[in-house]
Amino acid sequence: MTTICLVRHGETDWNVLGKLQGGTDIPLNSRGIQQAEECREFFKDSHFDVLIASPLKRAKLTAEIINKDLNLPLIEMKDFVEKHFGDAEGLSVEDRTAKFPSREYPNEEDWSSFQKRVMEGVHKVNQKYPDQKVLLVAHGGVINAILATISNGKIGSGKTRLINACISNIHFHEEKWNVTEYNQVSHLSDYMVKGKV
Repeated sequence: MTTICLVRHGETDWNVLGKLQGGTDIPLNSRGIQQAEECREFFKDSHFDVLIASPLKRAKLTAEIINKDLNLPLIEMKDFVEKHFGDAEGLSVEDRTAKFPSREYPNEEDWSSFQKRVMEGVHKVNQKYPDQKVLLVAHGGVINAILATISNGKIGSGKTRLINACISNIHFHEEKWNVTEYNQVSHLSDYMVKGKV
């Protein structure tokens, strides 16, 4: 049984400002680095066979921080780069709502192409690492696309707001992917206090 543990990258300044990042290569902020360190602490005694990350800075650095104790081979896969939002990248909610009230952004990657790219990446991982435990650090849109596809739209895109540095798990069993848990945040200090979730 192949298992993939999906980790969303830590926080960036654009996350705080509500700006669409997409393919724009924004680094982690100090809180994002702390979140990655809390993931590292959470995973330090775990066993994984390989670590895969989107090549964008915010995901790659999150993966590198997590990997300080695990010392796994780190593989970058472009399949898991965030969805490109075209002319809306860098715009806040207010700005993009004013500029593009239809929520159709010129030059953005269309949903079906994005979903196909991401799921082809999942298929490649399953083919290359069968019956292994994979740790994958990616983006909110990417993870939500995976969750939405596997759950037939019950969770994921349009329904689930993934927290920075959250953990979700999927596994491939009897020729089918299943979601075992998603958007887990108990390892993050911001959510350890009861009532803060």
